[in-house]
Amino acid sequence: MNDMQNDPQALAAQAAQVIAEQTNVEKHDIALVLGSGWGEAAELIGERTHTLDATTIPGFHAAAVPGHRGTISSILTESGKRILVLGARTHYYEGRGVRSVVHPIRTAAAAGCTQLVLTNGCGGLNPNWTPGTPVLISDHINLTATSPLEGATFVDLTDLYSSRLREVAREVDPTLDEGVYAQFTGPHYETPAEVQYAKTIGADLVGMSTALEAIAARHAGMEIFGISLVTNLAAGISPIPLSHEEVIEAGQTAGPRISKLLAQIIARL
Repeated sequence: MNDMQNDPQALAAQAAQVIAEQTNVEKHDIALVLGSGWGEAAELIGERTHTLDATTIPGFHAAAVPGHRGTISSILTESGKRILVLGARTHYYEGRGVRSVVHPIRTAAAAGCTQLVLTNGCGGLNPNWTPGTPVLISDHINLTATSPLEGATFVDLTDLYSSRLREVAREVDPTLDEGVYAQFTGPHYETPAEVQYAKTIGADLVGMSTALEAIAARHAGMEIFGISLVTNLAAGISPIPLSHEEVIEAGQTAGPRISKLLAQIIARL
């Protein structure tokens, strides 16, 4: 197992094999990461045929964040596609290392997924985006000072978040805005000065996930679609202090609407 842990691709292949054995599904088509506020979407996408305890899959850990599910599910859509729902997201601030953060993504690629849908709950820098607003991710700024790529691994991140898939989303809802997502390390929320810094360098959304996962997905050759749920106005934008309870509450309130939206988008992928 030590040798496997030292080889991220081999560990991902092993995890994918275990998922295939436990679900009796040889190949999945689309991977879906459900962040804060997006959990209900899985039930609207199709028939959940299998739910696995993530801790039984090599390289996965129990969810460490309230509001996240520590499960991996296989869903069959009406069109016959297989969706691999990754409910066991590892955040960089958990201290497990960047390999653990992107292990679910590499596992999904090894399981056959060619498209990745990344969702998150985040802080908004646009005062017009009230809590509960879904925003398409057009690009990101990685402020973690790390990368999931190791050694001389040079990967082009142009159009990292597929413009084609964003157009598909706007066919479902033409009112969807888009913006640039900045990933901070967390787990603390950003200071007002850090939020202003992010805004100055081009960010519209701030959070603690997604960017590292997207980089790993591009390296694996996946087409990426990202969508954020603005759960709160960011520090300095919001007149009130931030809390995780606020994030969960905003997600619960917006849940039915955004879950339906996401299900409709995935049906067109």
